[in-house]
Amino acid sequence: MKLPLGRIAEILQATGDYDSRAIAQAYSIDSRNIQPGELFFAVKGERLDGHDFVEQAFQHGAVAAVVRKDSVQRYDSKTKLLVVEDTLLALQGLAIAVRRLWGKPVIGITGSMGKTTTKDATAHLLSVRYNVHKSVGNFNNHFGLPLGLLKLQPEHEVAVIEMGMNHAGEIAALARIAQPDIGLVTCVAPVHLEFFDSIAGIARAKYELIESLSHHGTAILNADDDYVCQFGRDFKGKVVRYGTKAHADVRAENIAMLGAAGSRFDVVVGNIRQTATSPLLGRHNILNVLGALSAALERGVPFDQAVQAISTLEAGEKRGQVLQLGNIAVINDCYNSSPKALMAAVDALLDVPAKRHIVVAGEMLELGSSGEQLHQECGRYIANKK
Repeated sequence: MKLPLGRIAEILQATGDYDSRAIAQAYSIDSRNIQPGELFFAVKGERLDGHDFVEQAFQHGAVAAVVRKDSVQRYDSKTKLLVVEDTLLALQGLAIAVRRLWGKPVIGITGSMGKTTTKDATAHLLSVRYNVHKSVGNFNNHFGLPLGLLKLQPEHEVAVIEMGMNHAGEIAALARIAQPDIGLVTCVAPVHLEFFDSIAGIARAKYELIESLSHHGTAILNADDDYVCQFGRDFKGKVVRYGTKAHADVRAENIAMLGAAGSRFDVVVGNIRQTATSPLLGRHNILNVLGALSAALERGVPFDQAVQAISTLEAGEKRGQVLQLGNIAVINDCYNSSPKALMAAVDALLDVPAKRHIVVAGEMLELGSSGEQLHQECGRYIANKK
């Protein structure tokens, strides 16, 4: 959202020497690809400090830079600087303000697997009816999520935001920034065990999204997941469950796997039934599609139009892409991996008819002391699949 520097300084309670009438066209924390007219936030990451790159940002045309008070003396010229106590908090604070100024529905999506695919599918189905803003790629952490919200424009009618975490409390913090009206949880699986004592701990961290919703909000939950299906028990708002179980509100029945072409299944909502064809590979993606469909229906997209739009979904980059190289089909699912995701990918591989199936698997990280055991379990799973 474009804002004059004077308004931004007011929101951030920033001081400094700058042109209050100059307009920030967009916002960035990366001086390498900043565009003319953008406002640069000098945030400190794990390896780099943005204060080292303020001059580079100005060389690329930054309209101004937001810097920490204790770093101002580093710069020969004190012009075009908005001075704050903490630049990351300033970035997040501006995102909160922009989200409130914009004031329309936000759908927050989290889960151990399938977040990005579900986010992209949700945005695709919503676009049948709305002008949709979605977070780019996996911009889902304390840096990326506020940067995504700052891209909101007045013409956007609904936003779909991905939320990631690897520690307890992070989803709650992201939800305070995004203030979602709808929370969608895909699943709970053994990921980031290096930072949690159990899968139950991961479930509690994912539940933070549902806790953040108001009593007027909606929780969209995977009925097939043993943990997620319980997230609606104490929630006072509306609960929509999706999956293949009989009690799911948005349900898939009569599933047929179509190899590299994806899947076909009946979508059942109440007494309504319609056949859907999804080009996304694997049974796990049927659940991702059902989650997206649930969100689209909740926002008023007509049932038949939403189901029809499933047929034009596309796999995200490195997320189940099928590449044909001569007589070899390559399933590129290498963006990230976890035990449950690897097993799902193996199942998807076997749904594609071939004379020979080959798994190329990389190391799965952040599994803590369970890492060796979980790698062995995956090896046995692949072996048992022949």
